[in-house]
Amino acid sequence: EDGAPGRRGERERSEEGPGERGPGAAFHMFVLMEDLLDKLKLLSYEEEVLRRHNMRPLSRHYFALPINPGEQFFMFCTLTAWLISKAGHPFEQPQEYDDPNAVISNVLSELRSF
Repeated sequence: EDGAPGRRGERERSEEGPGERGPGAAFHMFVLMEDLLDKLKLLSYEEEVLRRHNMRPLSRHYFALPINPGEQFFMFCTLTAWLISKAGHPFEQPQEYDDPNAVISNVLSELRSF
């Protein structure tokens, strides 16, 4: 509300729903997932995570579509634990049947300590 003519329109556009952002907005999640996968590969996730936990490689759209939420959540937790450890904060690898709320609480607590 500082009176700048372009600012108000920019803020309004960022608050619009997915259908109001243009035809490419529906594919944005797929682009983000491909970027994520490229970054994970640069960090050698295939050797350090997949082989260690005997997991299959992620597809280019693994987290973009809710195919198997339980498996996807476990993969997210595994990657998160590995990334936190890689950042220099020891973090225990969650187990597949741990309480999701407790796992997320532990992750958020650890991230706040950064």
